[in-house]
Amino acid sequence: MNELSTEVITISACLRGGSGGSGGSGGSPTAVVVDGRGLGDAELARIPARMGTSHVAVVAPRTGARGERGVRFFTATGELPGCGHGTVAAIALLTVQEAGLPEGAQAATAAAAAVGKDFQGLLRVAGRDVEATGVLAAGSGGAVVEAWFDQGLVDHRAATAFERDAFLAALGLEPDALHPEDDVSIASPGRERLMIPVTDRAVLAGIRPDQDRLAAESRRHGQLGCFVYVPPSLTEPTAAARMFAPAIGVPEDVANANSSGCLAAHLLLSGHDSTVAVDQGDALGHPSTVHAAATRTPRGITTRVGGTARVLPSR
Repeated sequence: MNELSTEVITISACLRGGSGGSGGSGGSPTAVVVDGRGLGDAELARIPARMGTSHVAVVAPRTGARGERGVRFFTATGELPGCGHGTVAAIALLTVQEAGLPEGAQAATAAAAAVGKDFQGLLRVAGRDVEATGVLAAGSGGAVVEAWFDQGLVDHRAATAFERDAFLAALGLEPDALHPEDDVSIASPGRERLMIPVTDRAVLAGIRPDQDRLAAESRRHGQLGCFVYVPPSLTEPTAAARMFAPAIGVPEDVANANSSGCLAAHLLLSGHDSTVAVDQGDALGHPSTVHAAATRTPRGITTRVGGTARVLPSR
């Protein structure tokens, strides 16, 4: 078997306006391989470029006493320990399969009679069991699924001045672009990334990073990349963000769900609401929205992350 003969499904993950009758629009195109056995890592890493996506999620068959499914994630540069929108995409496909629907455009008609059918199960990601749920929703242009997963613990620390200044320079931002009521921090659901709050959506939209410099700073400081966001406010309750991760081959991510979970945890730590919706992807022409909720536990802050996804025809 090689990657050219492997069936790959494209999922539009984290649609904008997913509660509407159409199921939403935009989203992050994400490739999903249902069974990658027989493919090497180099072959899996070539799939995103072939499919025109940033990432591919590779779902293994059920194993273990609890029927968990292993999920791995790849970009063109190699394997990642996790991918939030890739997890949403994997859950969407598993939900369609659980309901016995055809994959792709044919599923839209069949799904009309199956709205409310769900998937509940465990995904094995980077050595951790992840609780996942998916529910078929009304939509068009393919089966639409509302997917959620348990992100687990999110660690936070303050960014050092050295870290902050290095990334601001790479992004082309001056210090006065930072939000006056929030602080630059570093969050990790398994891998650290810089969290940079800016004043408003105009500043966010105007960012033109030096990608080579940003990749170098990410490697130097051991960061996945940087998540630049406008925090929610009374006048605009939906946050907005852009995720830059050139060090892993993703100059800008359409929808970074794991970082959205990090933002929910950060907001809870800062005394704000524990739930957040985060608009992303507008700069890339793929408007997307990720939802996240944070909870305090004796072990620390945990989060659940979700989004609406549409399963597209296989290629």
